Amino acid sequence: MSGGRETQQRSVHGIRPRRGMGHGPRGFVPGEKAKDFKGTMKKLIRYLSTYKISLITVLVLAILSTSFSIAGPKILSKAITKIFEGIMNRITGQGSGIDFEYIGKILIILLVLYGLSSIFGYLQGWIMSGVSMKITYRFRKEISEKINRLPLKYFESTNQGEILSRITNDVDTITQTLNQSMTQIITSVTMVLGVLVMMISINWLMTLVALLIIPASSIIIAFIIKYSQKYFRQQQDYLGHLNGHIEEMYGGHHIVKAFNGEKKSIEKFDSLNNTLYNAAWKSQFLTGVMMPLMNVIGNLGYVVVTILGSWLVIKNAIEIGDIQAFIQYIRSFTQPIAQIANISNILQQTAACAERVFEFLEEEEEVPDTPKQINLEDIKGEIEFRNVRFGYKPDKIVINNFSAKIRAGQKVAIVGPTGAGKTTIVKLLMRFYDVNDGAILIDGHDIREFSRKDLRSLFGMVLQDTWLYNGTIKENIKYGKPDSTDEEVIRAAKLAHIDHFIRTLPQGYDTVLNEETTNISQGQKQLLTIARAILKNPKILILDEATSSVDTLTEIQIQKAMDNLMKGRTSFIIAHRLSTIRDADLILVMDHGDIVEQGTHQELLKKGGFYAKLYYSQFEKEEMAS
Repeated sequence: MSGGRETQQRSVHGIRPRRGMGHGPRGFVPGEKAKDFKGTMKKLIRYLSTYKISLITVLVLAILSTSFSIAGPKILSKAITKIFEGIMNRITGQGSGIDFEYIGKILIILLVLYGLSSIFGYLQGWIMSGVSMKITYRFRKEISEKINRLPLKYFESTNQGEILSRITNDVDTITQTLNQSMTQIITSVTMVLGVLVMMISINWLMTLVALLIIPASSIIIAFIIKYSQKYFRQQQDYLGHLNGHIEEMYGGHHIVKAFNGEKKSIEKFDSLNNTLYNAAWKSQFLTGVMMPLMNVIGNLGYVVVTILGSWLVIKNAIEIGDIQAFIQYIRSFTQPIAQIANISNILQQTAACAERVFEFLEEEEEVPDTPKQINLEDIKGEIEFRNVRFGYKPDKIVINNFSAKIRAGQKVAIVGPTGAGKTTIVKLLMRFYDVNDGAILIDGHDIREFSRKDLRSLFGMVLQDTWLYNGTIKENIKYGKPDSTDEEVIRAAKLAHIDHFIRTLPQGYDTVLNEETTNISQGQKQLLTIARAILKNPKILILDEATSSVDTLTEIQIQKAMDNLMKGRTSFIIAHRLSTIRDADLILVMDHGDIVEQGTHQELLKKGGFYAKLYYSQFEKEEMAS
């Protein structure tokens, strides 16, 4: 990143969404796995311990709901047995037929049981949904707070899509999978154990036969997962590639059109889309085949159990109703086993997402402020760079031994070729980065003695890369000074020569800029950011190619406004166009991270050194003409 903005600007071709981005949790398919599954799950459990009372309540309610549901088939079997006996009595002419009173009591008991099961199921789902929303809120709140504590270098080394993915996709996946998988684990385990007990209570031999279904089902599940997993991973990979390609083409569609790249873009899209299609249909087909195959095995199990049960009824080992109950229990037994197998994939996905969120929350933060009591009103704006040494990476130093003294109220220009370190100096001055060695002082105070908030309140910045947000023009101008009056806003706009343009808009200062701020020109954006800086009225002003996006006439007008603004105020001007800094009180000429020359415009020209070469390379024709 030596020296400046050039290295900040990432190519859109370098940005690729996280794998599986956009692939929601509802599919619950094999995907990315956590690097440290056990460690991540322990962190997640500790994180969830805040809600342990709610989770214990959910656990109890889920067990009660499942237990009442399990008891149903066994009780229903008594009614079926009684109906069978009544019919047989009528056929044989013995007894009084069907005992409807007894059956009525059974039905009432069943109604109560299933009603309670539904109520408890609803309550545990309602409580768990509330916990999930609290977890979502807490995660996003902590991530939002963490963002404000992270150093600038994190954002310059991590693409925006990755950060947004953690806030949105990963957090959503965690909460949705927890909401479904936690209750599903409880109900599935309770269902399996409870049903197994009920099956054994009916007949151990039938239970043994029914259990033979599990190995057959497990073999099929393992076989399908083995072959489908690679297609799911390929699907997630190419979904990310496709999203990345679309994002690149959409973000740079002007460039694509300018260079006639539409055909190449479409060809690449078709290639990625075809690969995604092939992987997707194979993965979905294999997943779709699983349930029919499971049903076939389940149906075979029902046939065997029915035949065995009929033989046991003949032997008077069980009642006729027990066959019906047993078949219901088999269905209830195999389903939760499949769910438990599926939950293992869900938990892998949850752990992978949680791991990324925890990694973000554990990122190294800015060095904490240790501010001293400094009265900002007394700050005049005298600045000293004292033997400053800095590198974005320890092994790549970009500022070697920078020393300079700037008196309060001076207009200082920093010039030099691309990569010389001009913008880096500004980043150090505002403490976006801390120096490796040396110190930067404002009125004799090391900038590390200020809180970052107080330090940055001293500065006003106008950058080449304008930043405006989706809001009214008035709100954008007031961004640095929210409590300013409308009169102050209008005065700042007039000084920035943007007032007339604003008044020509249908809503004037209340005109809303769209999200991409494409409803005004680049030059007008620049003028608004200049008005914003004027309104803040800072003690120190930084202009980084502030007039680069405006026409020559407007540049002259802004230059006059800037001259008035910079009077009595320490000002730093980073400029490539040297014609804009001829009247600077001091010009610092940088090359390869060092000050190679300093002085006024005329002094540096007389020296005939590095600055003179830069100047005459730009203005040789103008100088000869004059």
